[in-house]
Amino acid sequence: MALMCLSFLASCDTKKSTSLDFASYGAEIDQKDALGKSAMLEKFKSLKDGDTIAVKFATTINEVCKKKGCWMKLDLGGQKESMVTFKDYGFFVPLDADKKEVIVKGRAFVKKIPVEQLQHYAKDAGKSAEEIAAITAPEITYAIEADGVLVEK
Repeated sequence: MALMCLSFLASCDTKKSTSLDFASYGAEIDQKDALGKSAMLEKFKSLKDGDTIAVKFATTINEVCKKKGCWMKLDLGGQKESMVTFKDYGFFVPLDADKKEVIVKGRAFVKKIPVEQLQHYAKDAGKSAEEIAAITAPEITYAIEADGVLVEK
């Protein structure tokens, strides 16, 4: 019975938007077998510095680079996010993709981001000079280098 309940709970965290229409960026991927955000968060928590794992997961885009669409921050739940960049800087996502559903496939890892890079991201996101100046410490982040992305149309 406990196994059945766990299976049910795991299925509740899978991609709810299989009926949505998606635009594809980068390598061609499909919607099948994408982890949900809480399952992805658990995978990130198990990683140590230097670990890399192949993943495909589905969630919502919290924020996109407003200059080029060259990065995005994805919701992992529990006030956590994943910072996504694109393999070989080879593709970008739409600048207006904030709050849309997304499926990302690539490699996940834990990364320490230096202050200068955090400030650069804040500037790209259109943050104020005061918000940028308030960034004074490096940050450990859950990162993904995406090979392919599906973004809700």
